[in-house]
Amino acid sequence: MHINEKNLEKILPHNYPMIVLDELLEVDMEKHVVTSSVTVREDKIFYDGTLGGISPLVGIEFMAQTVGCYAYFENGQKKPRIGYLLGSRQYNCSLEKFELGKTYKIVANRIFSDNELVSFDCFIYNDNIECARATVNVYLPQDVETLTM
Repeated sequence: MHINEKNLEKILPHNYPMIVLDELLEVDMEKHVVTSSVTVREDKIFYDGTLGGISPLVGIEFMAQTVGCYAYFENGQKKPRIGYLLGSRQYNCSLEKFELGKTYKIVANRIFSDNELVSFDCFIYNDNIECARATVNVYLPQDVETLTM
């Protein structure tokens, strides 16, 4: 699928600085896979100067925002749907930190969907080496307005 929208502020229901991704790299709706990237810089909201990088726990947010990109394209590139992270299973990260100056690729592969409850196998790579993985479960309600009443 050709990506005709790469502006993350249009794709995600966040504003900077809470958009932690830098770029949407690939969308393949036939294979149910979305790929994004992030480069660790000192101006990132979760950057920790004493750590010299970003906590490995933020990897879950990298994954969740990549899943958010998938939801945008699944919804026909309309206004971003609000999604709720229900949890993650077996988050495993081999890093002590996401290092300053390094670029990480995040891949989200949809493995289950019943239209509102969706599961993704997510992976984070550095130089094509897997450094984190998890199964991420989200709730993507069809009608957010009824939830807020």
